[in-house]
Amino acid sequence: MGPRAPRGCSASAARDSLSVLLLLCLLSRTSELKAANAFKPNILLIMADDLGIGDLGCYGNDTLRTPNIDRLAEEGVRLTQHLAAAPLCTPSRSSFLTGRHSFRSGMDADDGYRVLLWNGGSGGLPVNETTFARILQQQGYATGLIGKWHQGVNCELRTDHCHHPLNHGFDYFYGMPFTLVNDCQPGRPPGLDAATRSRLWHYTQMAALGVLTVAVGKTCGLISVSWKVVLGAASLVFLFFVSWYASFGFVRRWNCIVMRNHDVTEQPMVLERAASLMLHEAISYIERNKHRPFLLFVSLLHVHIPLVTTKQFLGKSRHGLYGDNVEEMDWLVGEILKAVEVNGLKNMTFTYFTSDHGGHLEARDERGQLGGWNGIFRGGKGMGGWEGGIRVPAIFRWPGVLPAGRVIHEPTSLMDVFPTVVQLGGGEVPQDRVIDGRSLVPLLQGAAEHSAHEFLFHYCGKYLHAARWHEKDSGRLWKVHYMTPQFHPKGAGACYGRGLCPCSGDGVTQHSPPLLFDLSRDPSEAEPLSPGSEPRAAKT
Repeated sequence: MGPRAPRGCSASAARDSLSVLLLLCLLSRTSELKAANAFKPNILLIMADDLGIGDLGCYGNDTLRTPNIDRLAEEGVRLTQHLAAAPLCTPSRSSFLTGRHSFRSGMDADDGYRVLLWNGGSGGLPVNETTFARILQQQGYATGLIGKWHQGVNCELRTDHCHHPLNHGFDYFYGMPFTLVNDCQPGRPPGLDAATRSRLWHYTQMAALGVLTVAVGKTCGLISVSWKVVLGAASLVFLFFVSWYASFGFVRRWNCIVMRNHDVTEQPMVLERAASLMLHEAISYIERNKHRPFLLFVSLLHVHIPLVTTKQFLGKSRHGLYGDNVEEMDWLVGEILKAVEVNGLKNMTFTYFTSDHGGHLEARDERGQLGGWNGIFRGGKGMGGWEGGIRVPAIFRWPGVLPAGRVIHEPTSLMDVFPTVVQLGGGEVPQDRVIDGRSLVPLLQGAAEHSAHEFLFHYCGKYLHAARWHEKDSGRLWKVHYMTPQFHPKGAGACYGRGLCPCSGDGVTQHSPPLLFDLSRDPSEAEPLSPGSEPRAAKT
């Protein structure tokens, strides 16, 4: 037998072997992670605000210039029947984030306040709702939100931030927790609760005039009342004024703010530089995370009123301030897409562009129309049944994976984005709740001929206004309307003077039997079918 190795040498060799094994395991694990990440695309979601489907060149507009979005459509897949789950910002976006109708999460309401209107108010997207950002975060994605949130901030305290984006799966947020309103721009007429504010101001003036009249009468000896009573009444009027002006008089300061994560960076925000700041943040986020899979949701402030547009785009379009704002929006989209390409990420990035709902027809002032154009489709923002309120642009691009230049006419939903990005990111759709969306991956890739939706239901607030049935065997697309808004003035196509059409009450017409349309032949919903023209009308 040869000489026995020294005990210390044996232990050292064992330690060296163990170190080598650990290193090999670590390298193996790192390779596995890199391989897994290689199959996880970056996900870039861009959502415009209040953009009409008829405002884009790739959807038939030949008077507004949108070359960057048009190029995106040429390089990707364009959907012609993509539908918002709700016709207003807050409920539509909650459905987009969760893949669920907004009434399931309590993010829809009656006619009173159908969207969140105050940063300081309690309420928002419930913390037990699961967003696509949360699932992708669990899959190792960097998750960022740049721009508008509008899903609430606080629960009980102004600092608890329970509804904040960082509590819903985003690890970075820069933007507005609220939304743009006229009040954000100095000099513009108030937009937030303008009618209520006008009434309160009128009541204050009348009360002050009454107190002044009594004071003059007392001074002239015409009224026998003590000065103590006069001063008490004046104090009450002053307190009444302060009680409502503390909220309405400082809307710009309370609501028009910018946050970075949990910190307020601008209060009030400077609108003229908002677009450049949001763009800088989006590009910076792409550059910071280019070596790992990321989800970036760019929630644009364009093209919501008050349509703040930089000087280089003012007066450039053929459609006034709104057209200028659309063309600036297209430029912003182009700059974001350029950042993706410059960083060598184009072929690794699944890109999606859409709007939260249809154009705002009632948005107009002395300068003209300030809302979008919904093309041939009837209705607009706030109308849950008519196509113009819910049919939105949808463009998907992933070079080498999705066929370029393809157009799909199947009915799909904003809610479908949730299961789509979850599937692409390697996650699983929650099984403990109803998910209304269906993955678009088979349809986009051409593996499926038809949409996974046979039926789609269209709500206005919590009220069911319409529903559609896709008869796949024949290709026919049937739609029924149970309620429709009463336009003002009659036949105007919108509710001018009201701001938005109501969902219920005296402002709607209930149809029994419901109105029936064949969208495959009458996409503009011009003529409802009758039993004489369509036998199925008798069965509705």
